[in-house]
Amino acid sequence: MNRAWALFKAHPYISNVLGYTALFASADLIQQSVLGRSPAAGSEGSTGIDWRQTARVATVGLCFHANFNYHWLRGLERMLPGGGVKAVTRKVVLDQLIAAPVTISAFYVGLSLLENKDDPLEDWRQKFWTSYKAGVVYWSTMQAVNFAFVPPVARTAFVGGIALTFTIFLCHLRQQHR
Repeated sequence: MNRAWALFKAHPYISNVLGYTALFASADLIQQSVLGRSPAAGSEGSTGIDWRQTARVATVGLCFHANFNYHWLRGLERMLPGGGVKAVTRKVVLDQLIAAPVTISAFYVGLSLLENKDDPLEDWRQKFWTSYKAGVVYWSTMQAVNFAFVPPVARTAFVGGIALTFTIFLCHLRQQHR
C-alpha cells in the first residue's frame, strides 16, 4: 500500500485522471446493471450492457471531468488555502456556483455531442435544474468533507470516488424519458 501511495504522490495528475475515468465508466455500468436500462438497438452484448454508452461516459470523464476537477481543485487550494471553516465554506460556495454548473453542463452536452444528437442542448435543458438542485445538496456536504479532511494531493481521487454515486444518478436521470 505504501508503494501505491508513493506512486500516486509521484504522479498525481496521471493517477487522478485515470482513476476518475475508470469511475465514470463504472458509474455507467452500475446504472445499466443495477438501475436498469434498455440498451440501444444493435449495441448490446450478451450481457445487455451498452458498451458504446459506457465508452461515451468514460470519454466525457477523461476528456473533461477528470482534467477539469484536477485543475479546479488545485486552483481552489491556491486561492483559498487551508481547511478552516472560513476557507472550506468559501471553497464549497465557489464550487457550487462555478464548478457544478460547468461540470453538469459538460456531462449532458458532451454525451449529446458524442451521440451526434440533432440538438445537443436538449438533455441539458430538460435535466440541468434537477441535476443541479440534487448536486447542491450532495456536493456541498461531500466537498466540505473533502476540503476539510482530504490532503490536496488526493482530492481529485476523493472527488472521483464520491462522484461515482452522483454520476450513477446523472446516468440514470439521462436515460429517463428517452
